[in-house]
Amino acid sequence: MATPTVWDMHVHLDFMRNLPDVTTEAERLGVGLFAVTVEPDGYARAQEELRDAPWVCLGAGLHPWWVADGRCDEEEVSRTLERIGQTRYVGEIGLDLSPKHVPEGSIDRQLHAFEAIAETCAATSDANAPKVLSIHSVQSAGLALDVLERTGALASCNCIFHWFSGTSDELHRAVRSGCRFSINEMMLRTRRGREYARQLPANRLLLETDLPPGEDVPFTASQIRSSLMRTAEQLAQIRGVSTDDITTLTQENSFLLLG
Repeated sequence: MATPTVWDMHVHLDFMRNLPDVTTEAERLGVGLFAVTVEPDGYARAQEELRDAPWVCLGAGLHPWWVADGRCDEEEVSRTLERIGQTRYVGEIGLDLSPKHVPEGSIDRQLHAFEAIAETCAATSDANAPKVLSIHSVQSAGLALDVLERTGALASCNCIFHWFSGTSDELHRAVRSGCRFSINEMMLRTRRGREYARQLPANRLLLETDLPPGEDVPFTASQIRSSLMRTAEQLAQIRGVSTDDITTLTQENSFLLLG
């Protein structure tokens, strides 16, 4: 089986109605997938459907939006922690303080869940094969770093900030802390996102799509690959290198990270 030539390091396969077709096509196209989930039932369904899928790393996740609005309660937090203890791959997890997406007053629920997840990740990460975390941090990157640091997850796990949109100081702190960054087309539509993509160390760069745009939709691996390649082309222009340089670099970064 050939090694994937490009990796999507944050994709919601469980949102795709035709998930088996997508993974079969992805194998043919040479696309590797870090499939993140947002709650334990979605993880369980995807785990069953992806049992024999090559080059798919399935993350156990609990999205802050699901915690913030009450769709996931203490039972779902406990179920997520159990799954996290059994896998290397964790995501989508994190915090969101944007009033556009989460109810006012939900930060305590989010922090409780994220701290428990980070503690479990730190306690069950293997030094020879560290856990890989895909982290959501809208208007909360500094707070997310605080949680990751005090729980030990920052030191014991490989932390990826997905679609980073924090401040410049938060970016530099995350870089100093050894974090990676997965970049998508939407991030590169903003001036700040493009500047961050220019500044980041080459060995921290990863590609992602964050697709599909909704739940329970039909999708294709061709759409995933096309989005990844558009991001690679834009990154190449921003950093003054060739598209081949970016795809080779991010493929190597992903492969080394995922193992």
